[in-house]
Amino acid sequence: QVQLVESGGGLVQPGGSLRLSCAASGNIFSIIAMGWYRQAPGKERELVAAITRGGSTNYADSVKGRFTISRDNVMNTVYLQMNSLKPEDTAVYYCNVRTRSSDYWGKGTMVTVSS
Repeated sequence: QVQLVESGGGLVQPGGSLRLSCAASGNIFSIIAMGWYRQAPGKERELVAAITRGGSTNYADSVKGRFTISRDNVMNTVYLQMNSLKPEDTAVYYCNVRTRSSDYWGKGTMVTVSS
């Protein structure tokens, strides 16, 4: 079992920045990848960015060049640095952790980009 605690959401003006954090606890040695998804009102949940234990990253086209995912060396905390935020980035952001047998989700943190 893996437990996740997210932090860092909030209200920011267009062009601003936010940093999301997700701390994992429990069986962290079983984690093979960590990532962030988001779900905007009326839309399906989508992948924002992911990072593997080996350090490989994957980004949605809509955030490439603006968002950066990173993790600590023991794979128990993942970060999402979000720069040049746009109103269309407004969504609930969910932390995801993948093991060989299961997916775990955080409760979500709201990011609102508005003037």
